[in-house]
Amino acid sequence: MQKKIALIQMDVTYGDPKVNFARVNKWVKDAVQSGAEMVVLPELWDTGYDLKRFDVLADKDAHATTEFLSDLAKQHNVTIIGGSVAEDSKDGMKNTMLVIDQNGKLVHKYSKLHLFQLMDEHLHLVEGQDEADFELDGVPSAGFICYDIRFPEWLRKSAVNGAKVMYVVAEWPKSRIDHWRTLLQARAIENQCYVIACNRIGSDPNNEFGGMSLVMDPWGEIITEGGSEEKMILSEIDLDKVDEVRKRIPIFQDRRAEWY
Repeated sequence: MQKKIALIQMDVTYGDPKVNFARVNKWVKDAVQSGAEMVVLPELWDTGYDLKRFDVLADKDAHATTEFLSDLAKQHNVTIIGGSVAEDSKDGMKNTMLVIDQNGKLVHKYSKLHLFQLMDEHLHLVEGQDEADFELDGVPSAGFICYDIRFPEWLRKSAVNGAKVMYVVAEWPKSRIDHWRTLLQARAIENQCYVIACNRIGSDPNNEFGGMSLVMDPWGEIITEGGSEEKMILSEIDLDKVDEVRKRIPIFQDRRAEWY
């Protein structure tokens, strides 16, 4: 099974959802015109890291954002991995991924489990309590947000559950962009799955972000990489390759989980 994917390595206007919604509307339209069947957005594309104003900016239960992405998906008959957005939930402020199928149905919500203290997430957000796994177009998949990739045991759990594709959305700083590529490559190799990772570009008052969005195959080989400019990255994956790689090196059969 092959699928054509567009990663939107966009800049984000700090603390201005209205401007960012308009940007995403245009990017999705451009992606579909380029033949994409799926669009992947970066982390916090609606607000950026304006955490101190989340109480004003965050979307109640992510309702309006879900409706916006759902309308886009239906209008363009495209699946959307909706990056992550600022959600005002009953438990507190969350950093939440939305997955929308081509019919506009909300398939999955995942709120970031690992909060990044270096950017004060722990002071303004609450941890999610969601599983990362979901099924999309019949394909076992999983979604993660930025800092999550530094916790290999969290991603391995999804691989053991059968995930063939891992979607990673991020606002990863330019200063640590080498870590980004290396960690993602390790996650692809050790889990023998596709890793589709969308990072933002640009800057906010405190950070500069590194881009380098990429698609890696189950061998950890880079299929497509985005560079350091605002752009749309188009890539095509062949999901049959996951089964081929897992048969060649049967790591999931050879695991000794009782020891670790």
